[in-house]
Amino acid sequence: MTGALIARGRAADVFEAGPGRVLRRYREDFCTEREARVMEHARRHGFPVPAVHDARGPEIVLERIEGRTMLADLAARPWRVRAHARLLGDLHRRLHAIEAPAELPSRLGDGPRLVHVDLHPDNVLLGPRGPVVIDWQAGGAGHPADDVALAWVILATSEIPGRRPTRALLGAGRDLFVDAFVRRAGRDAAAARLANMAAVRLTDPHLLPGERRAVEALARGA
Repeated sequence: MTGALIARGRAADVFEAGPGRVLRRYREDFCTEREARVMEHARRHGFPVPAVHDARGPEIVLERIEGRTMLADLAARPWRVRAHARLLGDLHRRLHAIEAPAELPSRLGDGPRLVHVDLHPDNVLLGPRGPVVIDWQAGGAGHPADDVALAWVILATSEIPGRRPTRALLGAGRDLFVDAFVRRAGRDAAAARLANMAAVRLTDPHLLPGERRAVEALARGA
């Protein structure tokens, strides 16, 4: 039986699922078995992801990670903007060092490395044993520069959730965060792919109107 609602994202809801577990349920038809394969491959190679307990249809049962997201921590401790940006860059570099298995579908071009395709501060939990990356719905094989460039687009254009003071506080540090992140993750290679990844971002059905305008403006200037 599904427990209490813990979180509500753009594409899925997260519920309590017993001691030390959560259930992530997509609202649209989605095969979580592939997502589970991506996560388990990353986990076998030492990348920090929650353990997968079960995956069937639109539901996936995961290890529960106690801790707030990097985005929430930035709202509480904005002076950590550069440290968190560098940490996000390091997570990208660690992930992209992993070769994607042959059976995984390509998600960003025809690259050979594991990519997340949505690796930003709201998908990093700061757990008691360090950062843990969640929400692997779009993960698969691809090019590291594309993954970094797409994260760049997301960081620079996404609306920040929360109340107005929180949005204003985080918005003030956005440019600092983006600059520190791309320096750590690989600015030059990502910059060459920025316009292409802006086009990819525009295909997201969950994009808000203000975000769409911001992505289009970024693409024009890339």
